[in-house]
Amino acid sequence: MAGGRGERLKDLTLHRCKPATPFGGKFRIIDFVLSNCVNSGIRQIYLMTQYKGQSLIQHVQRGWSYLRGEFGEFIDVVPAQQQVGMHWYRGTADCVYQNLDLLRALRPKHVLVLAGDHIYKMDYGPMIAYHVEKGADITVGVVEVPRERAREFGVLSVTDWNRVTKFTEKPHEPETIPARPDVTLASMGIYVFNARLLEKLLLADAADDRSAHDFGRNIIPAAIDLLHVVAYPFTDVKTRAQNYWRDVGTVDAFYDANIELVHVAPELNLYDEEWPIWTYQLHQPPAKFVLDEVGRRGTAVNSMVSGGCIISGAYVNQSLLFSNVRVEERSSISQAVVLPNVKIGAGCAINHAILDEGCEIPDGMQIGADRAADAERFHVTDSGVVLVTPDMLAKLAPARA
Repeated sequence: MAGGRGERLKDLTLHRCKPATPFGGKFRIIDFVLSNCVNSGIRQIYLMTQYKGQSLIQHVQRGWSYLRGEFGEFIDVVPAQQQVGMHWYRGTADCVYQNLDLLRALRPKHVLVLAGDHIYKMDYGPMIAYHVEKGADITVGVVEVPRERAREFGVLSVTDWNRVTKFTEKPHEPETIPARPDVTLASMGIYVFNARLLEKLLLADAADDRSAHDFGRNIIPAAIDLLHVVAYPFTDVKTRAQNYWRDVGTVDAFYDANIELVHVAPELNLYDEEWPIWTYQLHQPPAKFVLDEVGRRGTAVNSMVSGGCIISGAYVNQSLLFSNVRVEERSSISQAVVLPNVKIGAGCAINHAILDEGCEIPDGMQIGADRAADAERFHVTDSGVVLVTPDMLAKLAPARA
């Protein structure tokens, strides 16, 4: 399911849905869940879209069209079509309900329902095997999160055998893990259903006018007392340590997850040949660093610089530059996430910022040096990250002229 508005990402999702947002230098968020599916051997995938889906649809058509239809493989993008009644998708459960005909045509034994807006690497095979082994009706993927962040997720209570006893969507007072008062179990937005049961549950939910038609708010909580609902901990099979999983649903979380990648040994390994992240990318030349004079030396330190970038007499430090970024002479870029097709003029200083796709930073602009000045022009988060978009820069153009 890839139809989320992504409102907490502010202007980053002004013209795109959250799953279409660039991440990690050359990918988009949706690439991680699609790569998980393909790497897990799951090659019958419906991608449900709704809000501002054009860039996502275009990306999937260009980068994920290599599956072989003659072998029953596909990734089909399914936009909201008002299949039932005159309304668009009213919630995650209604999204699947309105497309039940697609599932009926395939006649699967199990259905894997996935959120398309999280960053993680996961083999779904063991989770499905766990579902079968437990004799479960519904299996929910879970991760441990700090209690202070639990209000952003669905929170579960489970027995020692991982049977779910309670599920509360975004609670004000989340329950914690016994003997660990600072940690809660949160839903990953990943569910395994027995196919016939899923259809039965969705039909009943669709007939309930009081329902929000959402898996987390309605389907799962209502099933706990009547069905066998179990939790699947997303932990390392050998060490039982928590695996990498990030909800990059806020500007700060998006910034932190990208900046983590420039560390010497980041928790998310993008260089893992055994579990590649597939994507669509333009054919671009290698990154180029030019000029070698005092004060005009093209340099990048502790950074990731993607193809098509030209660093011309500028200094880049602890930053992540996506494809086709140009930085002109005597500019300094530090702790910045620079999305594709950005042009940074001469004599600029960019610090602790996100520059959205297509930004053109004029010569001499300072970002991240004066919080009050930044707040008047751009969006500044509570932790001080400055988000700059082309629309924001366009509003400044008359003043600069």
